[in-house]
Amino acid sequence: MTKQIVLASASASRKQILQSIGIEPVIKVSGVDEETPELLALAPSDLVIALAILKAHTVFKSSPELTNSLIIGCDSTFEFEGASLGKPGSPENAIERCRLLSGKSGYLHTGHSVIDTDQGLEVSDISTSKVTFAKMTDSEIIDYVNTGEPLQVAGGFTLDGRSAPFITHIEGDPSGIIGLSLPTLRKITINLGLAWSAIVPVKASR
Repeated sequence: MTKQIVLASASASRKQILQSIGIEPVIKVSGVDEETPELLALAPSDLVIALAILKAHTVFKSSPELTNSLIIGCDSTFEFEGASLGKPGSPENAIERCRLLSGKSGYLHTGHSVIDTDQGLEVSDISTSKVTFAKMTDSEIIDYVNTGEPLQVAGGFTLDGRSAPFITHIEGDPSGIIGLSLPTLRKITINLGLAWSAIVPVKASR
């Protein structure tokens, strides 16, 4: 029996990643506060795992009706010179962020936590990829920020959006950079004792 997939996130990109492989997830936004001092004090790689776990558990506890389901919590941040660069939030911060990253590299971390509601089991893992940016002119930066795209995405950039022309090289999993690593999700599924086909619908060829 195919498991119902519950995505504990409002991210359109994460939903689209799952849809690209035939999964139509149920969306249940956790509403977790991502800006608490305790969380922000964590190292970037620890932060994304902690938030992914917190999001998955929040939805699990608030939705006892869920059965035959896998609840997926995810969180992403961009690490640059040891600091965690989350969502810029404002055009001013986004412009500063673009200037900081122009011509340089950093690491996009995406944490994953998956809870099997029937087994009561949970597995967490992280996907990390190196991202290198082109040199951007001030006019390119301002035009990009004026699109509004970078304001609410980790690091202030997206691999599948308007900032793609400014990303010259990646080392790692593209889907992890976008927000949900499919290879990591497959590994977690197997570690939960499930076949990959337990979450991805298999249609007979005609």
